[in-house]
Amino acid sequence: MVWVSYLGLPGHESHQLAKKLLRPNAYGGVLSFGVRGDSKMASKLVDSLKLASNLANVGDAKTLVIHPASTTHSQLTEEEQLSSGVKPDLIRVSVGIEDIRDIIADFEAGLQIVFEESISGKL
Repeated sequence: MVWVSYLGLPGHESHQLAKKLLRPNAYGGVLSFGVRGDSKMASKLVDSLKLASNLANVGDAKTLVIHPASTTHSQLTEEEQLSSGVKPDLIRVSVGIEDIRDIIADFEAGLQIVFEESISGKL
């Protein structure tokens, strides 16, 4: 991962406001991150996940993941995507109630697939 955006991180632009408005250490289960590479790599990671579902909604009991540049914002030009905060490497996650070890294992396996395909030249 190249970057992570999560309200619970002290470096997040809205962290101080979240500390004032939310219960202590209750920053929610939605985060975004970027992967090294291009839109193809980010999309491949989402497609490689087995436990997390590739859906646009949030607030489900299961873990949801989406690559907005190739789904919800795909009708926009690259410039329009960037101006709305959608970078080519952006992946949004809504963490569900599955065991955290299973969620971590799913993302590790997906990242490994993307890494191997990028090294082999398939991506």
